[in-house]
Amino acid sequence: MDKQTTIAFVLIGFILILWLFLNNPEPQPVKQSTDSTLVKQQPPDTTKKEKQVVAKTETQQDTSSFGKVFHPADAKEKIITIENSLVKFELNSVGAKIKRLFLKNYKTWYANGEKDNFYKNHVQLINPADSGDFNLMFITKDGKLVNTSHAEFKVETIKPYYKLEEKDSLLISFSLQIGNDSYIKKNYIIKGNDYALKCDVEMVNMDKYISNYRYDVIWANGINFVERNSVDEANYSNASAFSGGEQAIVKASANEKINKEFNGKVDWLGIRNKYFAVLIAPQKPVDEGGAYIEGRQKQIGDGLREIYNASLKVPFNNQSYQKNSFLLYIGPVEYDILKKYGKNFESIVDFGSFFGLKFIIRPISEYILLPLFKFLHLFIPNWGLVIIVFSLIIKVALHPLTRSQMKSMKKMQMLQPKITELKEKFKDDPQKMNKETMKLYSTYGINPAGGCLPLLLQMPILVALWGLFNVAIELRQANFVWWINNLSAPDVIFTLPFRIPIFGINQISALPLLLGITMFIQQKMSVKDPSQKMLVYLMPVMFTLMFMGFPSGLNLYYFMFNLFSIVQQYYVNHSHANVELVPVKNPKKSGGFMARMMDAAEKQSQQQAAARKKK
Repeated sequence: MDKQTTIAFVLIGFILILWLFLNNPEPQPVKQSTDSTLVKQQPPDTTKKEKQVVAKTETQQDTSSFGKVFHPADAKEKIITIENSLVKFELNSVGAKIKRLFLKNYKTWYANGEKDNFYKNHVQLINPADSGDFNLMFITKDGKLVNTSHAEFKVETIKPYYKLEEKDSLLISFSLQIGNDSYIKKNYIIKGNDYALKCDVEMVNMDKYISNYRYDVIWANGINFVERNSVDEANYSNASAFSGGEQAIVKASANEKINKEFNGKVDWLGIRNKYFAVLIAPQKPVDEGGAYIEGRQKQIGDGLREIYNASLKVPFNNQSYQKNSFLLYIGPVEYDILKKYGKNFESIVDFGSFFGLKFIIRPISEYILLPLFKFLHLFIPNWGLVIIVFSLIIKVALHPLTRSQMKSMKKMQMLQPKITELKEKFKDDPQKMNKETMKLYSTYGINPAGGCLPLLLQMPILVALWGLFNVAIELRQANFVWWINNLSAPDVIFTLPFRIPIFGINQISALPLLLGITMFIQQKMSVKDPSQKMLVYLMPVMFTLMFMGFPSGLNLYYFMFNLFSIVQQYYVNHSHANVELVPVKNPKKSGGFMARMMDAAEKQSQQQAAARKKK
C-alpha cells in the first residue's frame, strides 16, 4: 500500500478507537477512594438493623406543613406482603406506598446461596429512604403542599400476607379519610404472574380541598442501586418520559442538579439503572397532563449514585368524584417483557448509538440481533456458548463483505513488489511516482480504498452488537466456564499494584489478552507493507488495554469473531485460484474515482509549484 492508503487505514482505526472511548462509560471520581475506576459496593450488614440517613428531597415535606385538614400519621406502619411468581413486595399503610419489592428471578451480587435467606439473595428495587415510594402530592386551598407519603391510610384487609398463584388476582384498598364525606382511595390490583401493578386513585369530594386543578403521582427516591460496581451502574442510569411518540432522556450531572418539565400528553414516566426500571403509565394519557423529572449525582460511602425524582401531572377536574388509573411496572429492563404491555415501554431498552445514528443502530439490534440471540438460547442453555455460536453466525452473514475486503487487501499485497519498484524508480519525483502508482492500480482494476468500504458497511452491525452486549440483562451474572462466572462483568484474573498510564487500569482480564493475541495474528496475516509494521504491534496493544474493563460477554464475542476471521483470512490468503493479479481490459475506465482524485492532486501540486516560481 502507498502512503495515502496507509493514512486512510490509520484514520479508520483512529475513528474506531475514538468511538470506543466515547461509548465506554467513563468512571467518575469518588471521594476517599483508592479505586476511582471501579468503585464496588459493600454487601449490606444483615446482622444489624439497617440504618440510613438520607437527605430530604424536594417532594418530601416537614410534617407541620399539612395545613388545617391533613395530618401526618401517628400510627405505626401496617405492612401487607404479597408474593406472586415473579415478585415479593410489601405495601405500607402509612402513605399507601410500596415499601420494598424483591425480584425472585434476579440475585444480588453478594448472594451467599442460603436458600432460607430470601431477602439477602434477591434484588430489592425500592430505595429504603422515606419507608417506600409511589405517593400523591397536591396543593390545598389553604396553600399547603401535601405529600401523602406521611398520611395514615386505612387498609381494608386483615391478612398480613398473600401468596398468589399464576392465574390469581388480588385487590388491596387503602383509604385516607378527610372530614366526614371526603376521602382519597388507592386501590392496588396485583396479578399472579406480572411485574406490573395497576393502581386506581379515587378522589371523593376532594374538590373542597384540592387547589390548582391538579395533583401529582410521584416517585421521589429513584431506584435502588443493586450492582457491585456502582460507578458503572450510575453511568447507565437515567430518567425519561415518553411523549409525542419518542423518548426524552434526562441524565444527571456531576456538577449540578438537572431538571426538566414536560407539558402535554405523557405516555409514561421512567427511572432506570443499568438492568432494572420503574415505569409509571396513565391508563388514559391526556393533553392537559405533563411530567417533571429532577436528577442529581450523589456520593454515599464509597459508591456513586444517581437519584431521580419524577412526577406525573394529573389534571383534577374539580368534581365530587374522579378516578384515574395507572400501570406501575417495577422490574427488569428486558425487551420482550416490556413490549408485551403495548405502551412503548421497550423504548427504555438502550441499544446504543454511534454519532447520532440511533435510527440505524436500534432496528438492527431490535429486529435482528436480539431475536437471534434469544432464539439460540432456546436450544443452548449456556449463554457463553450462545455467544460463540452467535459470533459464528454473524461472521457467516458478513462473509461476502469481509471476503471482498480480504481479497482487495490480498491483491494489494500481491501488487506491493511492483509499488516498491516504482517508489525506488521515482524516489526523487513524488508526483510522478503517485501518477505511475495510480496507473498500476488502474491496470489491475484495484481500488486502494476497496478494503475500507466493506469495513464501513459492517460498522452499524458491529456498533449494534456493542450496545447489545453491554446492557443485555440476559448476561447479568450468567456463568460460562472456569473463571468466567459473570458475562456482564470483566473476567479479572489478577490486580496490578499500580495503574497503567493513560488507560488508568490496574485489573487484568484474560479475554482481552486473548483478544489482543488474535488481533496481532490478524495484523501479521494481512499487513505486509513494511511502512505499516508499527500498526501490527500498536493496534493489538491499544485494543487489549481498552477492552480490560469491558464485560466478558462482549470480549468473548470479539475474541471468537477474531478467531473465525483468522480462519477466513487463512483461506483467502491460500486460495490463489480466486485471487489473481490480472490486467483489466479497460484500465482507464477502471481507474475511475481514485484516478481523478490523483489527477486533481497533481494539477494542484503543479499550480503550487508554478506559484512558488513566480515568487
